[in-house]
Amino acid sequence: MLKEDIVIKTNKLTKSFGDFTAVNAISFEVKAGEIFGFLGANGAGKTTAMRILCGLLSPTSGEAQVAGFDVYRENESIKKRIGYMSQKFSLYDNLTVLENIEFFGGIYGLSRAELKEKSAALMQRLGMEKEAKKLVGSLPLGWKQKISFSTAILHQPKIVFLDEPTGGVDPITRRQFWDMIYEATDSGITVFVTTHYMDEAEYCNRVSIMVDGSISALDTPKNLKQQFDTNSMEEVFLKLARQAKRGD
Repeated sequence: MLKEDIVIKTNKLTKSFGDFTAVNAISFEVKAGEIFGFLGANGAGKTTAMRILCGLLSPTSGEAQVAGFDVYRENESIKKRIGYMSQKFSLYDNLTVLENIEFFGGIYGLSRAELKEKSAALMQRLGMEKEAKKLVGSLPLGWKQKISFSTAILHQPKIVFLDEPTGGVDPITRRQFWDMIYEATDSGITVFVTTHYMDEAEYCNRVSIMVDGSISALDTPKNLKQQFDTNSMEEVFLKLARQAKRGD
């Protein structure tokens, strides 16, 4: 079992597809209540690693535990204790806001009574009572992403995985989204996030940066900037990304 304050632990976690090693012996820990940034250029291996941690893909070798469960043998138990949000797909455009919340809440195992109570509370918190019966496809992207994130944590998971959650929205909406992330961590949820916006890396408690399937750096944003003698996380990222030998 994991220590009480560690919710993700990997040891030499590896995933190969034939002769190609997408994830190469990565080892790290994520603490409970932490905002952990998981960065890397396209093709670095971060999406493959995230899919393993979400219980969607089996590793080739190495070890990993998520919320106290083994990724080889207990992936269904992992799925019940996490939330997931992707920029590419999170909500059904042809369902209403309320229908989406009820659908995903049902998948996460909430009872009808819990769904009714949590849906009403969520609509009120987002100030969207009047939009509850509108089709999600008719809403602005920023609203969709707020609903999607709120739906992903409706069941109060131990960990929520966010895969480039703020792609395509304006800076003000991105800042509001990060306020929601802070609220989630205040309630005890651990946030594991990938992003291409390096200013968002500054908001994380710690950041890991993958290059060619391996973790090339892992520390707080402040320490990483000192280590690489830069003024921003973007400069840190560029210094490391230039070392990459493989493309997308």
